[in-house]
Amino acid sequence: MYFPLDLTFRMARYIACQKICRVPKFPLVLMLEPLHRCNLRCSGCGRIREYADTLNQELSVEECLESVKECNAPIVSICGGEPLIYQNIAELVERILQLGKFIYLCTNGQLLEEKLGIFTGLAAVNRLVKKRLYWNVHLDGTAAFHDGITGKPGSFDKAVAGIAAAKHAGFYVYTNSTLYRQHGVESSVEDLAKLGEILLPLKIDGMMVAPGYGYAAVQSSEEFFLTREDTHKIFRSIRERMRQSPKTLRLTATPVFMDFLCGERELPCAAWANPTRNIRGWKSPCYLITDRHFETYRALIDGTDWTKIGFGSDVRCTDCLMHCGYEPAAVLFGTRLSDLIRTAVWQLG
Repeated sequence: MYFPLDLTFRMARYIACQKICRVPKFPLVLMLEPLHRCNLRCSGCGRIREYADTLNQELSVEECLESVKECNAPIVSICGGEPLIYQNIAELVERILQLGKFIYLCTNGQLLEEKLGIFTGLAAVNRLVKKRLYWNVHLDGTAAFHDGITGKPGSFDKAVAGIAAAKHAGFYVYTNSTLYRQHGVESSVEDLAKLGEILLPLKIDGMMVAPGYGYAAVQSSEEFFLTREDTHKIFRSIRERMRQSPKTLRLTATPVFMDFLCGERELPCAAWANPTRNIRGWKSPCYLITDRHFETYRALIDGTDWTKIGFGSDVRCTDCLMHCGYEPAAVLFGTRLSDLIRTAVWQLG
Protein backbone atom coordinates (compact mmCIF):
# COMPACT_ATOMS: atom_id res chain seq x y z
CA MET A 1 0.00 0.00 0.00
CA TYR A 2 1.19 3.52 -0.77
CA PHE A 3 -0.56 5.18 2.17
CA PRO A 4 -1.71 3.72 5.52
CA LEU A 5 -5.35 2.63 5.71
CA ASP A 6 -5.98 4.96 8.64
CA LEU A 7 -5.03 7.98 6.53
CA THR A 8 -6.90 6.71 3.46
CA PHE A 9 -10.17 6.09 5.31
CA ARG A 10 -9.95 9.36 7.25
CA MET A 11 -9.43 11.36 4.05
CA ALA A 12 -12.23 9.55 2.22
CA ARG A 13 -14.66 10.18 5.08
CA TYR A 14 -13.60 13.82 5.37
CA ILE A 15 -14.06 14.51 1.65
CA ALA A 16 -17.43 12.73 1.60
CA CYS A 17 -18.67 14.82 4.55
CA GLN A 18 -17.57 18.07 2.91
CA LYS A 19 -19.33 17.17 -0.32
CA ILE A 20 -22.51 16.03 1.44
CA CYS A 21 -22.55 19.38 3.26
CA ARG A 22 -21.90 21.09 -0.10
CA VAL A 23 -18.87 22.99 1.09
CA PRO A 24 -17.58 24.59 -2.12
CA LYS A 25 -13.91 24.86 -1.14
CA PHE A 26 -12.25 22.96 1.67
CA PRO A 27 -8.62 22.16 2.57
CA LEU A 28 -7.00 18.76 2.25
CA VAL A 29 -3.47 19.66 3.33
CA LEU A 30 -2.27 22.68 5.29
CA MET A 31 1.22 23.70 4.19
CA LEU A 32 2.56 25.07 7.49
CA GLU A 33 5.85 26.97 7.39
CA PRO A 34 6.90 27.88 10.94
CA LEU A 35 10.15 29.34 9.57
CA HIS A 36 11.95 29.95 6.28
CA ARG A 37 15.51 29.59 7.55
CA CYS A 38 17.38 26.63 6.08
CA ASN A 39 20.76 24.90 6.31
CA LEU A 40 20.93 24.43 2.51
CA ARG A 41 20.57 26.77 -0.49
CA CYS A 42 19.03 24.56 -3.16
CA SER A 43 18.95 25.87 -6.73
CA GLY A 44 15.25 25.14 -7.23
CA CYS A 45 13.98 26.64 -3.96
CA GLY A 46 12.59 30.16 -3.71
CA ARG A 47 11.80 30.36 0.00
CA ILE A 48 15.12 31.64 1.30
CA ARG A 49 15.12 34.23 -1.50
CA GLU A 50 11.51 35.41 -1.40
CA TYR A 51 11.49 35.63 2.40
CA ALA A 52 15.06 36.82 2.88
CA ASP A 53 13.95 39.62 5.24
CA THR A 54 12.16 37.19 7.60
CA LEU A 55 14.74 34.40 7.83
CA ASN A 56 15.36 35.16 11.49
CA GLN A 57 11.67 35.09 12.38
CA GLU A 58 9.52 32.11 13.43
CA LEU A 59 5.88 31.43 14.11
CA SER A 60 5.27 30.45 17.70
CA VAL A 61 3.83 27.03 18.50
CA GLU A 62 0.58 28.74 19.53
CA GLU A 63 0.38 30.64 16.22
CA CYS A 64 0.92 27.36 14.35
CA LEU A 65 -1.79 25.58 16.35
CA GLU A 66 -4.25 28.43 15.81
CA SER A 67 -3.67 28.09 12.07
CA VAL A 68 -4.15 24.31 12.21
CA LYS A 69 -7.47 24.76 14.01
CA GLU A 70 -8.59 27.65 11.80
CA CYS A 71 -7.94 25.76 8.58
CA ASN A 72 -8.89 22.33 10.01
CA ALA A 73 -7.33 20.30 7.19
CA PRO A 74 -6.89 16.60 8.10
CA ILE A 75 -3.22 16.66 7.04
CA VAL A 76 -0.57 19.19 8.08
CA SER A 77 2.62 19.37 6.02
CA ILE A 78 5.28 21.01 8.19
CA CYS A 79 7.71 22.55 5.76
CA GLY A 80 9.71 25.75 5.39
CA GLY A 81 12.68 26.33 5.47
CA GLU A 82 14.06 23.36 7.34
CA PRO A 83 11.65 22.30 10.11
CA LEU A 84 14.29 20.40 12.07
CA ILE A 85 16.03 23.67 12.93
CA TYR A 86 12.75 25.05 14.32
CA GLN A 87 13.49 25.20 18.04
CA ASN A 88 10.08 23.86 19.13
CA ILE A 89 9.58 21.20 16.46
CA ALA A 90 8.98 18.34 18.93
CA GLU A 91 6.31 20.25 20.83
CA LEU A 92 4.69 21.37 17.58
CA VAL A 93 4.50 17.79 16.25
CA GLU A 94 3.13 16.43 19.51
CA ARG A 95 0.43 19.07 19.82
CA ILE A 96 -0.69 18.81 16.19
CA LEU A 97 -1.06 15.06 16.66
CA GLN A 98 -3.15 15.75 19.76
CA LEU A 99 -5.56 17.64 17.50
CA GLY A 100 -6.14 14.41 15.56
CA LYS A 101 -4.16 15.44 12.48
CA PHE A 102 -1.74 13.53 10.26
CA ILE A 103 1.66 15.12 9.70
CA TYR A 104 4.09 15.16 6.79
CA LEU A 105 7.36 16.44 8.21
CA CYS A 106 9.32 17.73 5.20
CA THR A 107 13.08 17.80 5.73
CA ASN A 108 16.27 17.92 3.68
CA GLY A 109 17.52 15.14 5.95
CA GLN A 110 20.73 16.83 7.10
CA LEU A 111 19.65 16.68 10.74
CA LEU A 112 17.32 13.70 10.59
CA GLU A 113 19.66 11.07 12.02
CA GLU A 114 20.92 13.48 14.67
CA LYS A 115 17.45 14.51 15.90
CA LEU A 116 15.58 11.25 15.38
CA GLY A 117 15.91 10.38 19.07
CA ILE A 118 13.56 13.25 19.93
CA PHE A 119 10.81 11.63 17.88
CA THR A 120 11.46 8.08 19.04
CA GLY A 121 11.13 9.51 22.54
CA LEU A 122 7.74 10.99 21.62
CA ALA A 123 6.72 7.67 20.09
CA ALA A 124 7.56 5.85 23.32
CA VAL A 125 4.80 7.73 25.14
CA ASN A 126 2.40 8.30 22.23
CA ARG A 127 1.67 5.41 19.88
CA LEU A 128 0.16 7.79 17.30
CA VAL A 129 3.58 9.28 16.52
CA LYS A 130 4.64 6.32 14.37
CA LYS A 131 1.15 5.92 12.91
CA ARG A 132 0.47 9.51 11.91
CA LEU A 133 3.88 11.16 11.49
CA TYR A 134 5.36 10.63 8.01
CA TRP A 135 8.85 11.78 7.15
CA ASN A 136 9.18 13.42 3.71
CA VAL A 137 12.87 13.63 2.80
CA HIS A 138 14.17 15.81 -0.03
CA LEU A 139 16.30 13.88 -2.55
CA ASP A 140 16.60 15.37 -6.04
CA GLY A 141 18.34 12.32 -7.50
CA THR A 142 21.45 10.30 -6.84
CA ALA A 143 24.48 11.82 -5.09
CA ALA A 144 25.88 13.72 -8.10
CA PHE A 145 22.50 15.22 -9.08
CA HIS A 146 21.35 15.93 -5.53
CA ASP A 147 24.59 17.43 -4.24
CA GLY A 148 24.72 19.60 -7.36
CA ILE A 149 21.26 21.01 -6.59
CA THR A 150 21.96 21.57 -2.89
CA GLY A 151 25.45 22.92 -3.50
CA LYS A 152 26.71 20.86 -0.58
CA PRO A 153 28.86 17.75 -1.17
CA GLY A 154 27.79 14.87 1.06
CA SER A 155 24.23 16.11 1.51
CA PHE A 156 22.88 13.06 -0.34
CA ASP A 157 24.73 10.59 1.90
CA LYS A 158 23.57 12.42 5.01
CA ALA A 159 19.93 12.36 3.89
CA VAL A 160 20.09 8.65 3.03
CA ALA A 161 21.63 7.89 6.43
CA GLY A 162 18.70 9.74 8.02
CA ILE A 163 16.20 7.75 5.95
CA ALA A 164 17.83 4.47 6.99
CA ALA A 165 17.74 5.48 10.64
CA ALA A 166 14.08 6.56 10.47
CA LYS A 167 13.01 3.32 8.75
CA HIS A 168 15.01 1.26 11.25
CA ALA A 169 13.16 3.09 14.05
CA GLY A 170 9.82 2.08 12.54
CA PHE A 171 8.64 5.36 10.97
CA TYR A 172 6.91 5.88 7.64
CA VAL A 173 9.36 7.55 5.24
CA TYR A 174 8.75 9.04 1.79
CA THR A 175 11.17 10.86 -0.48
CA ASN A 176 10.47 14.05 -2.40
CA SER A 177 12.28 14.66 -5.70
CA THR A 178 12.03 17.55 -8.17
CA LEU A 179 13.12 16.97 -11.75
CA TYR A 180 14.81 19.72 -13.75
CA ARG A 181 15.29 20.47 -17.43
CA GLN A 182 19.04 21.00 -17.22
CA HIS A 183 19.65 17.29 -16.79
CA GLY A 184 17.67 16.28 -19.88
CA VAL A 185 14.71 13.94 -20.04
CA GLU A 186 16.47 10.62 -20.43
CA SER A 187 19.26 11.30 -17.94
CA SER A 188 16.69 12.49 -15.36
CA VAL A 189 14.63 9.33 -15.75
CA GLU A 190 17.70 7.12 -15.59
CA ASP A 191 18.91 8.90 -12.47
CA LEU A 192 15.48 8.62 -10.82
CA ALA A 193 15.51 4.88 -11.55
CA LYS A 194 18.98 4.59 -10.00
CA LEU A 195 17.74 6.50 -6.96
CA GLY A 196 14.89 4.00 -6.66
CA GLU A 197 17.39 1.14 -6.73
CA ILE A 198 19.46 2.78 -3.97
CA LEU A 199 16.36 3.28 -1.81
CA LEU A 200 14.84 -0.15 -2.45
CA PRO A 201 16.80 -1.97 0.30
CA LEU A 202 15.72 0.72 2.78
CA LYS A 203 12.07 -0.14 2.10
CA ILE A 204 10.84 3.43 1.86
CA ASP A 205 7.08 3.84 1.63
CA GLY A 206 6.95 5.86 -1.58
CA MET A 207 8.56 8.47 -3.83
CA MET A 208 6.97 11.85 -4.45
CA VAL A 209 8.21 13.29 -7.76
CA ALA A 210 7.45 16.80 -9.02
CA PRO A 211 8.27 18.67 -12.25
CA GLY A 212 10.57 21.64 -11.63
CA TYR A 213 8.65 24.85 -12.21
CA GLY A 214 10.32 28.26 -12.62
CA TYR A 215 8.22 30.52 -10.44
CA ALA A 216 9.22 34.14 -9.80
CA ALA A 217 11.03 33.67 -6.48
CA VAL A 218 13.57 31.23 -7.95
CA GLN A 219 16.66 32.82 -9.44
CA SER A 220 17.87 29.99 -11.68
CA SER A 221 17.75 30.38 -15.48
CA GLU A 222 14.75 29.37 -17.58
CA GLU A 223 16.80 26.51 -19.04
CA PHE A 224 16.94 25.00 -15.56
CA PHE A 225 13.19 24.31 -15.38
CA LEU A 226 10.78 22.08 -17.28
CA THR A 227 8.28 23.42 -19.80
CA ARG A 228 4.81 21.86 -19.93
CA GLU A 229 5.87 19.74 -22.91
CA ASP A 230 9.05 18.64 -21.11
CA THR A 231 6.97 17.50 -18.13
CA HIS A 232 4.63 15.44 -20.32
CA LYS A 233 7.58 13.76 -22.01
CA ILE A 234 9.53 13.01 -18.85
CA PHE A 235 6.55 11.53 -16.98
CA ARG A 236 5.56 9.35 -19.93
CA SER A 237 9.07 7.96 -19.79
CA ILE A 238 8.83 7.54 -16.01
CA ARG A 239 5.53 5.69 -16.32
CA GLU A 240 7.06 3.30 -18.81
CA ARG A 241 9.95 2.62 -16.43
CA MET A 242 7.43 2.05 -13.62
CA ARG A 243 5.75 -0.62 -15.70
CA GLN A 244 9.11 -2.31 -16.26
CA SER A 245 10.20 -2.16 -12.60
CA PRO A 246 7.24 -1.27 -10.33
CA LYS A 247 9.11 -2.14 -7.11
CA THR A 248 11.96 0.25 -7.89
CA LEU A 249 9.88 3.31 -8.75
CA ARG A 250 7.09 3.52 -6.16
CA LEU A 251 5.70 6.91 -7.10
CA THR A 252 2.90 8.20 -4.89
CA ALA A 253 1.17 9.96 -7.80
CA THR A 254 -2.34 8.55 -8.21
CA PRO A 255 -3.31 7.20 -11.65
CA VAL A 256 -5.42 10.32 -12.35
CA PHE A 257 -2.59 12.65 -11.38
CA MET A 258 -0.13 10.62 -13.46
CA ASP A 259 -2.47 10.92 -16.48
CA PHE A 260 -2.37 14.68 -15.95
CA LEU A 261 1.42 14.77 -15.69
CA CYS A 262 1.68 12.72 -18.88
CA GLY A 263 -0.56 15.18 -20.76
CA GLU A 264 -3.40 12.71 -21.21
CA ARG A 265 -5.92 14.52 -19.04
CA GLU A 266 -6.66 18.09 -17.97
CA LEU A 267 -7.41 19.11 -14.40
CA PRO A 268 -8.31 22.49 -12.91
CA CYS A 269 -5.91 23.99 -10.39
CA ALA A 270 -7.21 23.42 -6.86
CA ALA A 271 -4.59 25.44 -4.98
CA TRP A 272 -7.30 26.37 -2.46
CA ALA A 273 -7.19 22.77 -1.20
CA ASN A 274 -3.53 23.10 -0.15
CA PRO A 275 -3.35 26.51 1.58
CA THR A 276 -0.03 27.86 2.86
CA ARG A 277 0.43 29.58 6.22
CA ASN A 278 3.76 31.22 6.96
CA ILE A 279 5.33 34.08 8.92
CA ARG A 280 3.63 36.74 6.80
CA GLY A 281 0.19 35.14 6.86
CA TRP A 282 -1.93 33.04 4.50
CA LYS A 283 -0.20 33.03 1.11
CA SER A 284 -2.28 33.84 -1.97
CA PRO A 285 -2.90 32.44 -4.47
CA CYS A 286 -0.76 29.33 -3.97
CA TYR A 287 2.27 27.68 -2.43
CA LEU A 288 4.54 29.01 -5.18
CA ILE A 289 3.08 32.28 -6.46
CA THR A 290 2.64 35.22 -4.11
CA ASP A 291 0.30 38.13 -4.80
CA ARG A 292 -0.42 38.92 -1.17
CA HIS A 293 -0.77 37.45 2.33
CA PHE A 294 -4.08 37.39 4.22
CA GLU A 295 -4.47 37.55 7.98
CA THR A 296 -6.93 34.64 8.19
CA TYR A 297 -7.71 31.44 6.34
CA ARG A 298 -11.27 32.60 5.62
CA ALA A 299 -9.97 35.88 4.20
CA LEU A 300 -7.67 33.84 1.91
CA ILE A 301 -10.54 31.71 0.59
CA ASP A 302 -12.98 34.60 0.18
CA GLY A 303 -10.45 37.18 -1.00
CA THR A 304 -8.72 35.19 -3.76
CA ASP A 305 -10.26 34.96 -7.22
CA TRP A 306 -9.67 31.25 -7.80
CA THR A 307 -11.02 31.44 -11.36
CA LYS A 308 -7.98 33.44 -12.41
CA ILE A 309 -5.26 30.94 -11.56
CA GLY A 310 -4.12 27.81 -13.32
CA PHE A 311 -3.23 26.89 -16.89
CA GLY A 312 -4.99 29.15 -19.39
CA SER A 313 -6.03 31.64 -16.71
CA ASP A 314 -2.71 33.10 -15.55
CA VAL A 315 0.38 33.26 -17.77
CA ARG A 316 2.53 32.55 -14.69
CA CYS A 317 0.90 29.11 -14.49
CA THR A 318 1.67 28.06 -18.07
CA ASP A 319 4.34 25.51 -17.18
CA CYS A 320 3.10 24.58 -13.72
CA LEU A 321 1.93 21.01 -13.13
CA MET A 322 2.90 21.00 -9.47
CA HIS A 323 1.33 18.80 -6.82
CA CYS A 324 0.32 21.77 -4.65
CA GLY A 325 -2.47 22.68 -7.08
CA TYR A 326 -3.12 19.63 -9.21
CA GLU A 327 -2.68 16.65 -6.90
CA PRO A 328 -5.70 17.69 -4.79
CA ALA A 329 -7.57 18.29 -8.05
CA ALA A 330 -6.88 14.68 -9.05
CA VAL A 331 -8.44 13.54 -5.77
CA LEU A 332 -11.41 15.91 -5.83
CA PHE A 333 -12.29 15.71 -9.52
CA GLY A 334 -11.12 12.20 -10.42
CA THR A 335 -14.44 10.74 -9.33
CA ARG A 336 -15.58 8.75 -12.33
CA LEU A 337 -16.17 5.08 -11.49
CA SER A 338 -13.21 4.05 -13.63
CA ASP A 339 -11.00 6.59 -11.79
CA LEU A 340 -12.07 5.29 -8.39
CA ILE A 341 -11.43 1.67 -9.38
CA ARG A 342 -7.98 2.49 -10.79
CA THR A 343 -7.08 4.46 -7.67
CA ALA A 344 -8.25 1.68 -5.36
CA VAL A 345 -6.21 -0.94 -7.26
CA TRP A 346 -3.19 1.37 -7.27
CA GLN A 347 -3.44 2.05 -3.51
CA LEU A 348 -3.50 -1.66 -2.77
CA GLY A 349 -0.50 -2.30 -5.00
